[in-house]
Amino acid sequence: MGNSPTRARAGMFAFWTGMQLWKQIFIALTLGLVFGVVLNQTGNADVAKSIKPVGDLFIRGIKMLIVPLIFVSLVTGVASLRDLSTMGRLSLKTIALYLGTTAVAITIGLVLAAVFEPGVGIDLGAGKAVVAKEAPTAVDTILGLVPTNPMAAFAEGNVLQIIVFAIFVGISITLAGDAAKHVRNFFESAAEVIYKLTSIVISFAPYGVFALMTWVAGTYGMDVLAPLAKVIAMVYVGCVIHAVVVYAGLIRFVAGLNPVRYFQGAVEPMMVAFTSTSSSGTLPVTMMSCERNLGVSRSVSSFVLPLGATINMDGTALYQGVCAVFIAQAYGLDLNSSQYLTIILTATLASIGTAGVPGAGLIMLSLVLTSVGLPLEGVAIIAGIDRILDMARTALNVTGDCAVACVVARSEGQLDETVFNRAHVLRADADVVGAPETGREAVAAPSSQSTN
Repeated sequence: MGNSPTRARAGMFAFWTGMQLWKQIFIALTLGLVFGVVLNQTGNADVAKSIKPVGDLFIRGIKMLIVPLIFVSLVTGVASLRDLSTMGRLSLKTIALYLGTTAVAITIGLVLAAVFEPGVGIDLGAGKAVVAKEAPTAVDTILGLVPTNPMAAFAEGNVLQIIVFAIFVGISITLAGDAAKHVRNFFESAAEVIYKLTSIVISFAPYGVFALMTWVAGTYGMDVLAPLAKVIAMVYVGCVIHAVVVYAGLIRFVAGLNPVRYFQGAVEPMMVAFTSTSSSGTLPVTMMSCERNLGVSRSVSSFVLPLGATINMDGTALYQGVCAVFIAQAYGLDLNSSQYLTIILTATLASIGTAGVPGAGLIMLSLVLTSVGLPLEGVAIIAGIDRILDMARTALNVTGDCAVACVVARSEGQLDETVFNRAHVLRADADVVGAPETGREAVAAPSSQSTN
């Protein structure tokens, strides 16, 4: 009997550590909000302030990851695209479509947040001397993309310059071929180390989120709660708009196909992605659907879809646009046109190197916030609802993979319209095109990209 409390504590610890990270973060957010509101209503805001350093420590850990994570992820991501030198036209079409739709997605997110203003009235930055960066000219913005001293860019944390430098390093590794195999192996090993470090830092997210949300709610009370519902609504509405307008537009006006049939053929991977929140985990279903339901040839799908699981992050980009403006509004900052452009460029280029590790969406958001000088403390507000947002943005990512596969296959004359135009009901039969062999082959390359 004397050991009962000990056993109970051990059982609770095992239950907590065995819980999925997103559930831990959500519980931490909820408890932090409740505890903070209680402290606020009882006049104990100083207690909430004393807890904040735990959250600050977590934020410092995220800041520590930004530069090495984006650099090694981008270098390894670009260096793995060896088809750039052999597939030429197919590679350029695919990458251009993926990056182009990503830029449109984040623009939609920025516009929605700017119009509906979910963060206005929160005033998290009240009384603080937080000032937005002065807008550089368009020419300075373009010139500023290329670092004159890469080491200085690393030291200063200049995200855009790091991204551009990493892309050129990755391309150079690809063009160097076998002579650069040791360099490629080094960056692949370095990427695994950084991903492991990222998982260690992110494992402390529940405690950091609890501390920061206790401080936020303890300082500002209930005023911070309502806008979170607006953020969720805007991300979901934005994803629907992007799918119906951008993807359906590509299918109808670029590929000359029926958008309704496209959505019917893509519904299975969309549903799997929505529930699993993993583009690469959905890849076998995406491959089967594109080949059997949409008539995409295997030669196109086996290149376009794994590549899309790596660099197509339309849903994530849209989410970042909404969240970045929300955080700016919550801290009373007005973003100028140059900063909007910087957000678009950062999210679009960073999508190439998104690491497939838990918390990667929040890491990417921290990159975007850093690029325009917004407070990283805002990440804690988003973390608690990140899983809900992740479901929508992952489904949009996979929907985009299918759309680009159809457009590229159509342009290359490798899309069977007879298959595309018939009714679709995907079954896990042995005679399904590309199953199961295609699925296994498809997931082999991007296996590290397991989470968006």
